[in-house]
Amino acid sequence: MFTKILIANRGEIACRVIKTARKMGIRTVAVYSDADRDARHVMLADEAVHIGPAPSRESYLQADKIIAACQQTGAQAVHPGYGFLSENAEFSRRVEEAGIVFIGPKHYSIAAMGDKIESKKLAGAAGVNCIPGVNDAIESAERAVEIARGIGYPVMIKASAGGGGKGLRVAWNDKEALEGFTSCRNEARNSFGDDRVFVEKFVEEPRHIEIQLIGDSQGNVLYLNERECSIQRRHQKVIEEAPSPFISDATRKAMGEQAVALAKAVKYQSAGTVEFVVGKDQSFYFLEMNTRLQVEHPVTECITGLDLVELMIRVAAGEALPLTQAQVKREGWAIECRINAEDPFRNFLPSTGRLVRFQPPAETMFAADTSQWQGVRVDTGVQDGGEIPMHYDSMIAKLIVHGRDRLDAIAKMREALNGFVIRGVSSNIPFQAALLAHPRFVAGDFNTGFIAENYGQGFRAEDVPHDDPDLLLALAAFVHRKYRNRASLISGQMAGHELSVGEDFVVVTLGQQGAHTETPVSITEFEGKTGSSSIAVGTRSYKICSNYRLGEIRVSGSCNGTPFTAQVERGGLAGKNPLALRVSHNGTQIDAMVLSPRAAQLHALMPYKAPPDMSRFVLSPMPGLLVEVAVQPGQRVQAGERVAVIEAMKMENVLFAAADGVVGKVLAAKGESLTVDQPIVEFA
Repeated sequence: MFTKILIANRGEIACRVIKTARKMGIRTVAVYSDADRDARHVMLADEAVHIGPAPSRESYLQADKIIAACQQTGAQAVHPGYGFLSENAEFSRRVEEAGIVFIGPKHYSIAAMGDKIESKKLAGAAGVNCIPGVNDAIESAERAVEIARGIGYPVMIKASAGGGGKGLRVAWNDKEALEGFTSCRNEARNSFGDDRVFVEKFVEEPRHIEIQLIGDSQGNVLYLNERECSIQRRHQKVIEEAPSPFISDATRKAMGEQAVALAKAVKYQSAGTVEFVVGKDQSFYFLEMNTRLQVEHPVTECITGLDLVELMIRVAAGEALPLTQAQVKREGWAIECRINAEDPFRNFLPSTGRLVRFQPPAETMFAADTSQWQGVRVDTGVQDGGEIPMHYDSMIAKLIVHGRDRLDAIAKMREALNGFVIRGVSSNIPFQAALLAHPRFVAGDFNTGFIAENYGQGFRAEDVPHDDPDLLLALAAFVHRKYRNRASLISGQMAGHELSVGEDFVVVTLGQQGAHTETPVSITEFEGKTGSSSIAVGTRSYKICSNYRLGEIRVSGSCNGTPFTAQVERGGLAGKNPLALRVSHNGTQIDAMVLSPRAAQLHALMPYKAPPDMSRFVLSPMPGLLVEVAVQPGQRVQAGERVAVIEAMKMENVLFAAADGVVGKVLAAKGESLTVDQPIVEFA
């Protein structure tokens, strides 16, 4: 067994590998860029080596620097994680030639199956049913359009070395094929150093189901059941679960056996995943093989009780698999939510910056520990006060739950999301909560188009209906009453003018453009020490008990005898109103002021101050790098015409003109780092 390994990655996957290595008594070496100097994976590792500037192409994609770091530290093996160089056959070969063990498949397996074009040819030759398409690299955007027309729209434009949704577009017409080819090629070059792109038919209403494999050097290959990964946005997975609520035992067995046969054909060893697109009738087609550990591997670990990272390390060290196919378990139900730094209310634009507060829910399961199940696990590479840089992907953490069955897992996940506190950057937690509450998701009735079908016009706060909206008002009143109680206990108050707190209040819920609603509430049986109150909201009564302390964000306790977790903080409306409380629960969020009846009357008379009109400007919707300005002063543009391109978190984001007009000024230059809402172009 190895005594020291180097992890050629960053973020949560580097931290995940370190935990298993520590359990096995193996010392670890981290590598880091300028942007990750103070990152969590650097602090967790036994040693750390600096490998270059922030951009990944100058650091984490530099094979020479990583191999040199191994030689410098005496690391006997390299774990590549996922992304970066994990599916780079040349890197694997060079590592092996340097006398270092690659904790992953052999380079010839990566070359055969990791390359999307070559893997399709091999699968076709092996008699595997493949999706119609052109599996050769396409040389130009015009040729891509020509091929797309021949196959028939919609088509999928895909980078050969792609993964994680990078370098992938669906085109429904010539214009989208032309632009999609260019964007895919650029993203692939920046993320993987390989700009080959191919085109295949996009199967409508498909399910994305994948089989987890593990193979050893003795020729044994097992399938560790399947993962359902159909909940995707822009071809990036959002929620994954195991097992799938859709396929039958017979389909599972057939998919697993086909995946194993494919892996044995290329002498595959280590962990890998064969992805299938599955039709309504449970017919399935080979999509691609990921020759690495998947982001969503924890859900497989939950239902099988296996540590996949440990199996990868043991296989790489020459050990045989410790179990047979008949011994592979499938117990309970696991769900993973990817918690990303993006703003769901602004079309999921990336959000970078400092994590002012990062408080995950309490963990009862842990990575690298297969002894504790039926609980909550958080895999992350960040910590309180850490930075979310613009140079890498947007993942903050992975939230994993394991339940007795699917409904139990969904309930656990909703409660865990309620207790996940992230401040300083926006996160997709409200969106995750909305998905988990959607009747079609709960029923297991979805495909890869689920998000596009249900949130095609974007995600809005009203898209998260709460099953008991009055509870949010009661929570606001409960927290406000605690503040009033503290104020009443301040010493030194003037005799005869001490603060007295009544029982009647009005909860003013704040809306957009000055709109608000008023709801009378009464608060009785308040007990400051035990933290309980009886709150009447209309005809409904809420008995809330909580040991909540003022200043905390997370509020836990019971309401009418049922446990709950919510988030409440002062400031509301992005902290612009010190009198408001922002209440969040089950994905629904309100900003409310709790006032005396007289104060509520006076508040209703306050004038509304409208924000300035910015319709003449094209604003940067996110922090990022301005890689292209496509217009010039005096140029006439039409609605929908390309204006600028911003790169953030390895994704290209194209800005289009919202209306016809003439460009007055270009206010930002190519190569400039932009902030949120920074003007780029002004129309005359």
